[in-house]
Amino acid sequence: MDQIESKLEPVAGAGEYLTFTLGAEEYGIDILKVQEIRSYEGATAIANAPPFMKGVINLRGVIVPLLDLRLRFGIGEPTYDPFTIVVVLNLGVRVVGIVVDGVSDVVTLGPQQIQPLPELSTAIDVAYVRGLASLDEHMLILIDIEQLMLSPEMGLVDA
Repeated sequence: MDQIESKLEPVAGAGEYLTFTLGAEEYGIDILKVQEIRSYEGATAIANAPPFMKGVINLRGVIVPLLDLRLRFGIGEPTYDPFTIVVVLNLGVRVVGIVVDGVSDVVTLGPQQIQPLPELSTAIDVAYVRGLASLDEHMLILIDIEQLMLSPEMGLVDA
């Protein structure tokens, strides 16, 4: 019985999460990293940027890189409409905007609600997944957004 319980132990990461959608999936990020939520209004393109980098926006005098998570995760071609949302993140060393299909809710999760990700091949590098949470009839993929955004492959900070 102890072996079964140890496999089902919850992972760290209890707290409040902003939930958003990308395609058919729902994701959650630490609400404490969110600076603001705004509608998508386009961006100024940057030459030679990776496809997931939409460009930069001027947010009250601060130049903010704008990244499309649908493109970054390889979840098909995004469509930009009045419901497309930009979540502005304050990561301490950097302010970054992420483009998502829509924002759903803010949920509070206890440590017992968060389970580790099973070993699978996914579009997201599992190093950036905190775990999975079951909410009502669907699963929520919890992303360590700071670790993802500040990773070398994103190109937002010097290595």
